[in-house]
Amino acid sequence: MKEISIQFSQAWEYGGWIMWVMAALSVIAFAIFLIVLITQRRQAICPQELISEVFDLLNKRKVEDAYQACLRKPCPFSAVALEAMSSGAKSADSIATIGSHVSERLNAVVDYLADIAAIAPLVGLLGTVLGMFSAFGGIASDVAANARPVVLAQGVSQAIVTTIFGLVVAIPCIAIHAFLRRRTAKRISELETLSDKLIKVFK
Repeated sequence: MKEISIQFSQAWEYGGWIMWVMAALSVIAFAIFLIVLITQRRQAICPQELISEVFDLLNKRKVEDAYQACLRKPCPFSAVALEAMSSGAKSADSIATIGSHVSERLNAVVDYLADIAAIAPLVGLLGTVLGMFSAFGGIASDVAANARPVVLAQGVSQAIVTTIFGLVVAIPCIAIHAFLRRRTAKRISELETLSDKLIKVFK
């Protein structure tokens, strides 16, 4: 049996403008992946040097110096520590509040990947519907019987190609989202542990 192959340029042509939407979604997803990798590193969220410096200063009751150290190095940990130093005796409730806000911000960025993973197959489905509509609409309006297979093939090709590319974009997004979600949860857990230590310092 003869194998039927299709080049990427042909697939792109079959997909039409839907392929540009897929390309935009894939670029956005890749950008989000890089942003999360960089901004949610352990050193970016809980810098070990800053943590050691702040706790050392707080144990020596040098609250103002610790406050200034946090101002010099803004990060999620410094935000929690600044709130703890500002609230003093009421630190437990205030730290919990600022911690929840930080957690929401960290998770929100990662969840954009889940949104793209949900949108991409729907865009592919739209391409499928448009392709089938084009195929059967072309047959209905084509009076030349010998041209009907060509018209049908073009529409079906668009339907298949857009469906495939929708899944090609969505599947990696789901996998990367799962990985980054676990990674973010780990960072949040580390931040919560440090928050508990801050509460104990101010008790």
